[in-house]
Amino acid sequence: MGVFGRLMVTFLPFAPRFVVRLVAKRYMAGESLEQAIDVMESLSSEGACFTVDVLGEEISSLEESSWFIEEYERVIDAISERDLDASISIKPTALGLLIDEQQAHSNIERIVRKASETDTFVRLDMEDHRATQATIEASIAMHSKGLSNVGVVLQGRMFRTMDDIRNLCKSTERATDFRICKGIYLEPSNIAYTSYEDIVDATNRAIDEMLDSGAYTAIASHDTPVIEHSLKALELRGLGPGISDPRHDQPVTRNRGKGPGYEFQFLLGVRGNIRRDLSKIGHKTRIYLPYGTKWYEYGMRRLRENPDVAVHITKSLLMPWTNRR
Repeated sequence: MGVFGRLMVTFLPFAPRFVVRLVAKRYMAGESLEQAIDVMESLSSEGACFTVDVLGEEISSLEESSWFIEEYERVIDAISERDLDASISIKPTALGLLIDEQQAHSNIERIVRKASETDTFVRLDMEDHRATQATIEASIAMHSKGLSNVGVVLQGRMFRTMDDIRNLCKSTERATDFRICKGIYLEPSNIAYTSYEDIVDATNRAIDEMLDSGAYTAIASHDTPVIEHSLKALELRGLGPGISDPRHDQPVTRNRGKGPGYEFQFLLGVRGNIRRDLSKIGHKTRIYLPYGTKWYEYGMRRLRENPDVAVHITKSLLMPWTNRR
């Protein structure tokens, strides 16, 4: 954790909300679904597709989950009605996963089942280690109910990730669909890698394992070493733009909007230049697009969990020409 990051975490809570809002604005698609739709329609011209996240996580009572369910149902309807190339990303703790797993499964199923009616994919975001196993089990439970339009996120930094890849592939077979990222949560050193080099190496190994397993692999990284490794790994396995996935003897049925066995993902407002470059040469690129009124809580929590994010934010503010949205 850098000194600058620690200073930002110390002083940002005392900054006026409008200052935090200024920082957050670049990375959010607005406070309403209508604003998020406007952003998607604008960025679609760059060849991007989207995964929509309604801001909010870890509710304190099950009653709070009702709002998230209803809002996600609105998102699913909007995606279908506007014919947007988009999926959704949900945080299981916003649906009660850390309060009542059985009720959380019911809440997740309601969203996933509605999404399945329009062939919309649902990604279960991965949160900190308290929710890792429960999130994986929720995904497997949906598949066991015949809902294959759902997949999880795994984090390269976690020691358990390679085992999780293999176990999920056994459980969900040809329908296995991963997003792999380094992971933003700063986890204890007894369960996760803590140095940048180790995290990158572990993430790259996870990408190789996912690709070799035949699973759909969404590579979510802004790190040059991960992107460069991924491009080489794809080429080595005969995967690429306009090429049918060669890893299967028979075509695999996937949800609408999916790439040829893989895609690249970027957070809204981060490394847009790299995303556009990848899109120009034919790679499927997806933008993680959060919106909602909980932008302050979201931004502050991300900084507390990983203060080094402050370095990237400050660079973007001071040198915006290096990081066009």
